Amino acid sequence: MILSFTLDANGSSTPITTDIHTLIIAGWSGRDTAAIEHHIKELAELGIKPPSALPLYYRVSPHQLTQDSQIQVVGDSTSGEVEAFIFPIDGELYVTVASDHTDRKLEAYSIALSKQICSKPIGGAAWRMADVQDHWDDLVLRSYIEEGGHQVLYQEGSLASLRSPGNLIAGLTAGATTLPDHTAMSCGTVGAIGGIRPSASFSMELFDPRLNRCLSHHYRIQCLPEIA
Repeated sequence: MILSFTLDANGSSTPITTDIHTLIIAGWSGRDTAAIEHHIKELAELGIKPPSALPLYYRVSPHQLTQDSQIQVVGDSTSGEVEAFIFPIDGELYVTVASDHTDRKLEAYSIALSKQICSKPIGGAAWRMADVQDHWDDLVLRSYIEEGGHQVLYQEGSLASLRSPGNLIAGLTAGATTLPDHTAMSCGTVGAIGGIRPSASFSMELFDPRLNRCLSHHYRIQCLPEIA
């Protein structure tokens, strides 16, 4: 899956391209027990079983990645989750923003299948990991959904509540310090404000308060009929 980004670095914009062969969705990646328990309770309300290990690394087809402004899903039981998304180019890590859009009805049966069934929207701009590594925990994930004709805050939390990329990479690769070439990873999400629920649109951002900049992406969700 070939993806193109605009690299935002030192006040300039440069095009970069990567070819993703392996896509990993890191689940249950909270750094502390309280955050994990919160997400487990959210999903338990939907009939979803607790994880078998912490964290879990779900494999998803890279062809599910999209930078389009609209995705199509079957039925009205899907929702987005804002996440930091990391990928290497020539041994150097980059980060953008992504949504682990998931079918919640299918998730009650199989989390792995639910993650495979939906497209995974990602942003069109990226940062060098080296430029945010020293203040990674200060970065903030936010998402907004559409309710009653208004945009409302759906998720908000700092990356300090989630495992660091280095920790997730080491767990996936048995100790390596960077991802293998052509591999990308979505690094986990923060809790939903008011509970997990569907929406006709999803806006997401990764905000850097130290450098006062933001990676963002917006997409709409078209629900296709669920034919019996």
